[in-house]
Amino acid sequence: MDISIVIPLFNEEESLPELTSWIHRVCKPMQVAYEIIFVDDGSRDNSWAVINSLAATNPEIKAIKFRRNYGKSAALNEGFQAASGRCVITMDADLQDSPDEIPGLYKMIIEDKFDVVSGWKKKRYDPITKTIPTKLYNWATRKISGIRLHDFNCGLKAYRLDVVKSIEVYGEMHRYIPVIAKWAGFIKIGEKVVVHQKRKYGVTKFGLERFINGFLDLLSISFVGRFGKKPMHFFGFFGTLLFLAGFGIAIYLAYGKFMLAEYKMTERPLFYFGLLAMILGVQLFLAGFLGELIARSSADRNHYLIEKRVGLEDEI
Repeated sequence: MDISIVIPLFNEEESLPELTSWIHRVCKPMQVAYEIIFVDDGSRDNSWAVINSLAATNPEIKAIKFRRNYGKSAALNEGFQAASGRCVITMDADLQDSPDEIPGLYKMIIEDKFDVVSGWKKKRYDPITKTIPTKLYNWATRKISGIRLHDFNCGLKAYRLDVVKSIEVYGEMHRYIPVIAKWAGFIKIGEKVVVHQKRKYGVTKFGLERFINGFLDLLSISFVGRFGKKPMHFFGFFGTLLFLAGFGIAIYLAYGKFMLAEYKMTERPLFYFGLLAMILGVQLFLAGFLGELIARSSADRNHYLIEKRVGLEDEI
């Protein structure tokens, strides 16, 4: 299989026939083997019936249906598990992502050897209430992750097959798949300017809460990527600094208590700051210690991504 096109959807019955026809018009002239994987994220309209109708006359179509709505990340994760193409392309089902971009994305993955290619909707047709927060989050993600992309949240992306088989997407992490891929060791990440279509059917499925969730998810993936297997390096470091700062304050106040007869140590605000620093330091150190115990006893404590083997293919 050359191309797997993974399409998560939720209540998109109107756009599916047009999207399927458009993909066929683009892919057939390419003379490649391709599959279209629809992942119905618990739609409450007739989306699943439409998919079944399309699959009856289109052998390239495969589909997964959730019993309820789990979110885009869960849909993408299941789609990635089902994909078998050398190049895996994701796009939204609302026709705002253009299938005309498929040949260019495929070329960048197969010929230019990129691990991940992210679309950049340079010209957007979204309201200002959506574009300004998006620019802010893209800026913050660039600074934290070190990945120089303009549009992390673009649904139109392409991946090498081993990338999607090596990562897990959960929660609301679909916005940060390039970041997850980077932490997994796939560092050749590119960008392609893509056309952003105006929404033709239905309404957007995302509200303002996605911006708060997006920021929290960014902090989460950054922390897990750096300290997931070594939590003591984070908690222990800051815990030790706080404890030493508090202990230093205690020594300073104790010296004053014994050297100055009228010195009232417990009436000084600095005493309580020092005491608080030592307590927080101990708590952070214990958090790191407990995190280390959990990490050491987890099932994937020694699970590492191996790119190649020589002479060890048959060994377990």
